[in-house]
Amino acid sequence: MPRLHVKWYIPVALLLVGCVVAFLLLTRDPAEEEIENVLLKDDPPVADTSGPAQPGREVIEDRIAQGETAAQLFDGYLSPGEINQLAEQCRMVFPLSRLGAGQKYRLSIHENGFERFEYDIDADEQLIICRNEDGFGVTREPIPYQVSREVVRGTVDNNLFDAMAAVGEQPELAKALGDIFAWDIDFIRDLRRGDTFQILVEKRFRDGKPAGYGKVLAAEFVNQGTTYQAFRFEHDGAASYYDAKGNNLHKAFLMAPLSFCRISSGFTMRRFHPILKTWRAHPAIDYAAPPGTPIKTVADGIITKIGYTRYNGNFIKIRHRGGYESLYLHMRGFAQGMQDGKKLVQGQVIGYVGSTGLATGPHL
Repeated sequence: MPRLHVKWYIPVALLLVGCVVAFLLLTRDPAEEEIENVLLKDDPPVADTSGPAQPGREVIEDRIAQGETAAQLFDGYLSPGEINQLAEQCRMVFPLSRLGAGQKYRLSIHENGFERFEYDIDADEQLIICRNEDGFGVTREPIPYQVSREVVRGTVDNNLFDAMAAVGEQPELAKALGDIFAWDIDFIRDLRRGDTFQILVEKRFRDGKPAGYGKVLAAEFVNQGTTYQAFRFEHDGAASYYDAKGNNLHKAFLMAPLSFCRISSGFTMRRFHPILKTWRAHPAIDYAAPPGTPIKTVADGIITKIGYTRYNGNFIKIRHRGGYESLYLHMRGFAQGMQDGKKLVQGQVIGYVGSTGLATGPHL
């Protein structure tokens, strides 16, 4: 009897179970929902490890100032030698030279001097430095959020950002939803009034206050009468989104190189040029967007040409599999490391929206 490939069936079975659970949650009657603002059983509240303020103990909560260095931050609490020692210990965990302006930190000072330092590296991790017998203990740890699951529903009237704001949510959730369905829906050209969405998402709380979003566990978007669904599934440490049939949503080409903007000029063989004042072919699509908006490559590929011309401004030409090519014009500037021959992965930022070359305003 042939051996069954058990390892292959396990992730597929788990994905199908996850799809069923997420679908049931998304399709529940709002009046019956019990999941809103309920703390996940497997993610209990995390106590404040720094403890309450004690006599002789001072806690400073602030943000890193523009241009502020570790030496300036710890001046008065640590000696120059201790600061150098600390910088050396942090080098392999998170270099203190990478402290970013605007990032939150919490500094605990005891009557004997420096005690503890907490710094938010990003929305997920923080740097923890504690005084110990050997000098300092340096670790990089997940931020201790409280997490609740909630179903968010809305209807599009003008655009996805406004629709999300109308139900009390932040722009980050609109972007996350757009990224999930980026291979199936062009949120610039395809959106219509009356389109609907619902999302099963983790909401984060810190010290009792909202602190952004965690994972989008499942989502549904109805666009022009067609229903698209996505279910998050993790396997071997990697997460992807699948439809109800188990098909990966990731495809060869993104529908658009920008997350959200508007079409200022479409593909046509006869268009009146606003600068040259003549009728010319325009075999491309112009996306109008704010200056500095990140531009993403629509597929894996290799840069075959990068530079500047009078008409195109700053541009990048990319060759993709199957003989396809994409060309990105009028960029304000290129992302770091862009050069001829560089290999790119789908969704990688290659530059930023601008108005270089012959352009009446910022667009791609």
